[in-house]
Amino acid sequence: MRKLNVSLPIFLSKPYLDEEDISAVVEVLKSGNLVQGRKVLELESQIKDLFGVSQCSAVSNGTASLQLALLALGVGKGDEVIIPAFSYIATANVVELVGATPIFVDIDLATFNIDVAKSEKKITKKTKCLMPVHEFGLCADMDPILGLAKKYNISVIEDAACAVGAKYKGSYAGTFGEFASFSLHPRKSITCGEGGLLASNSSELDRKIKTLRNHGIEPNSIPMKFVEAGFNYRLTDFQAAMVSSQMRRLETILLRKAELVKIYYFLLRKDIITLPVVPSGSEHSWQTFHVIIDNHAIRNDLQDYLKNNQVFVNYGAQCIPEMDFYKNKYHFDSQKDYPSAYKAYSCGLALPLCETTTEEEIIFVCELINKYKYAE
Repeated sequence: MRKLNVSLPIFLSKPYLDEEDISAVVEVLKSGNLVQGRKVLELESQIKDLFGVSQCSAVSNGTASLQLALLALGVGKGDEVIIPAFSYIATANVVELVGATPIFVDIDLATFNIDVAKSEKKITKKTKCLMPVHEFGLCADMDPILGLAKKYNISVIEDAACAVGAKYKGSYAGTFGEFASFSLHPRKSITCGEGGLLASNSSELDRKIKTLRNHGIEPNSIPMKFVEAGFNYRLTDFQAAMVSSQMRRLETILLRKAELVKIYYFLLRKDIITLPVVPSGSEHSWQTFHVIIDNHAIRNDLQDYLKNNQVFVNYGAQCIPEMDFYKNKYHFDSQKDYPSAYKAYSCGLALPLCETTTEEEIIFVCELINKYKYAE
């Protein structure tokens, strides 16, 4: 291996805040106005302008935003919500938490997104909502999804947790469904530790969200009117300031990641690794660079090998029907019923990638993988 200027360990991902981000937070901390206030309003306005949506609500985390979206659409006991079988488990948990039933659909292994061709067969009279996930920052195939929603008169919530800045046929992720949920977790391109954004083009639905996130208080009511049994899912002002500052360099962050990904595509050997596919017309935001290894044993061995060489990797998401709660409750046979989701989970590997990852670090990881040999 060539001599590279690399400091070990190499992390899977690491949040980066520049001086402007930090100054924005300090300004709020010095003001004493810490809870949801002016900075949250400014962030919501910024998101509306950036993505071209008419409404946005900032909330405490991405899971809360999905839960609120389901509640605002009236999803509850007796309803079904169609979701991909491969995602972070929160996608299914929120459906359970509102009393509805998650209906899993296998994924397209090339893109890691829901297999739309298999989705229609899962629609019943109980189906209330389709919730596609833009997995790892690649938009799901939204045209046929919206076609199904229109055909069967069901709602669409985009789980865009990983997809801030991603595009599908020229339009931003988050502009297609009744709602779109973004996460601000530290593994995401834009972060404030914990936080979520819920975009919509319905003022009525957004007003419902703003009521539910703040103890059920009707927005702008004086004196306060408690019209719902709501939650405390507010975002703080210093978190909003941190996010707003980072959003101003979103394009730079995404371009940086795209350049790093090119090195993976150019250098990684292909005999044991299948690289992700980006369909024509899509612009990936690369929250994660997730590959498929030939089989489970090699994936685990390669993962140990990389960690022993101080390169930190992980699986990217879960085959949710294989997780204990869902497997025990619904008695799934994941390998049979969701083979692509099971493969993505059991053989998948997320490689280091973030705004501050260097070209030499990516080269180091590629060369380390390329010289790996599996000893059976």
